[in-house]
Amino acid sequence: MTGQSTPQSITAGLANGEAALPLADVPPADFRRSFRGLRPLKSWRYVGVFGEQLMACAAHVRVGTARQSFWALWTPASRMRERTRLVPRAGEVTLAPGLLRIQTRSVQLDLRLSEEAGIQARCPHGAHEVWTRKQAGVTASGTLSLAGDPPQPIEARTVIDDTAGYHARVTEWRWSAGVGLDPQGVPLAWNLVSGVNDPPHAGSERAVWIAGHPHEVGPVAFAADLSSIRGEGGSELHFQPLAERSRRENVLLVSSDYRAPFGEFSGRLPGNIELAHGLGVMEHHRARW
Repeated sequence: MTGQSTPQSITAGLANGEAALPLADVPPADFRRSFRGLRPLKSWRYVGVFGEQLMACAAHVRVGTARQSFWALWTPASRMRERTRLVPRAGEVTLAPGLLRIQTRSVQLDLRLSEEAGIQARCPHGAHEVWTRKQAGVTASGTLSLAGDPPQPIEARTVIDDTAGYHARVTEWRWSAGVGLDPQGVPLAWNLVSGVNDPPHAGSERAVWIAGHPHEVGPVAFAADLSSIRGEGGSELHFQPLAERSRRENVLLVSSDYRAPFGEFSGRLPGNIELAHGLGVMEHHRARW
C-alpha cells in the first residue's frame, strides 16, 4: 500500500466512539416502533456474500407493519437465481445471528458468519433519523447445493447491513459494498454510500476496512450508470457487472425502483488504497415509502 494516505480510523461502535451494541439489541430500542408520527419504520438485515465460488445476498425487510424477504444467488457456472416475497415464507430465508440460510426446492445455502462488532452511525434524514450498523470482510463458511446436487463447501467474505430508521417520504441512494485484496495480499473491504447516512464530515457510514480495521472516508460520487465511484484524493473504483438483480414495485402508497448488480472491482478505494482485485455489489435505489 505504498504511497497511499490512510483514512481516519474509527472505533468498533458509533463513529463518535460510543460502544457497539450486542446483536440481540439491534436495532436500538428507539428504532423499533412501527411509526414515529406519520413516518413508518424502515428496517432491514442484509447479508451480501462475495467469493470466487459464489456471490449472493439475502434480506429481511420491514416497512411499518409490512414484511418482505428476498434472496439472490450467482455462481460462475449458473445463471442468477432470485426470489422476492412480499409475504415471507417461513424457513425460506433465515438470518439469525451468525447464520445465513436459504432453503428452497432448488437452492440450499447454509453459511456460518463470524460476526464482529462492526461500525455504527446515526444520521438525520428528513425530519427524523436513521441508524445503521455495518460489518465488512466478515468470513463465511458452509455449503451450497443447487438443483439437488451434492453440497459443495463454500468459503467467502461478507458484508452485513443492519439498518433502521424513519426515512424521508422519498429516499434515493447509491451504495456499494465489497471485499478484496491489495497488491501485497492485505484484506480490504468497503461500504460506500451517497444519499443517506453520508454527512460530509465525521459520523457517516462510509468506511474502508484494512486488514479488518475500519477507517472512515470522505464523500464519494457514483457514476449514474454504476460503472465507477470517485473518492477524495482522486481515487476511482471501477466496476464490471457479472449479474444483476433489479425490481420495480408500485403498491398503493409505496413504490421502489432499484438495480443491484454483482461484479468485479478494480482501481483505488477512497484514501488512495490500491485494490488489486475485488468482488461486491453496486446499488441504486429510489423509494417512496
